Amino acid sequence: MTPARPHLVWDWNGTLLNDLSLVVASTNVAFASVGGPVVTPDEHRVRFRRPVADYYAEVLGQAVDAEAFARLDRIFHDAYRSGLTTCELAADARTAMASWSGSQSLLSMWFHEELVPTVHTFGLTGHFTRVDGLRATVGGDRKADSLQAHLAELGVDGGDVVLIGDSIDDADAARAVGGRAVLYTGGFTDPARLRTSGHPVADTLTEAVALAGREVNSAGR
Repeated sequence: MTPARPHLVWDWNGTLLNDLSLVVASTNVAFASVGGPVVTPDEHRVRFRRPVADYYAEVLGQAVDAEAFARLDRIFHDAYRSGLTTCELAADARTAMASWSGSQSLLSMWFHEELVPTVHTFGLTGHFTRVDGLRATVGGDRKADSLQAHLAELGVDGGDVVLIGDSIDDADAARAVGGRAVLYTGGFTDPARLRTSGHPVADTLTEAVALAGREVNSAGR
């Protein structure tokens, strides 16, 4: 029996898309709407986590219920949309995608109806067997359920998957489906946090793809 070929799942925000500065600026717009503090990029990378409502509650020093988070999430995304044209891909994103010999797809926790045309605008659609974003109207949740649904639509077994992302949540999602993760230091999470996670860590996306290949080989695939 021929073993299944490995499949690479890419994260979008903070990984292929270099949008940390915009995300931090938009987060500060949301915090300012309720009299919250300003966070720096370094503070954001140390403290950010999913569910995002928990991160907001920690920074604001108060409970953030579903209604409050929905309001903050709307303010965040309005600010994010207004600055999106300033964002570029990570410096080696195209080279990294081209260096993977197997199939690859894209899974983001950004809204699907906005993700798909943005990916197309960057000329990346042809790289992916599937592109999925968030179908809900409010974001902020963990990625594991979305990854499971993404793989089901692809017909790909979780054990054949390596996910490249920039957060511990990406790694948790990969582990939840029986896959592996390589974590990228150029995104939303402080590199020191990533390096203590026990997962392979890369400073460039090209290096991340090389590590993903080693993960596949180490699994005997």
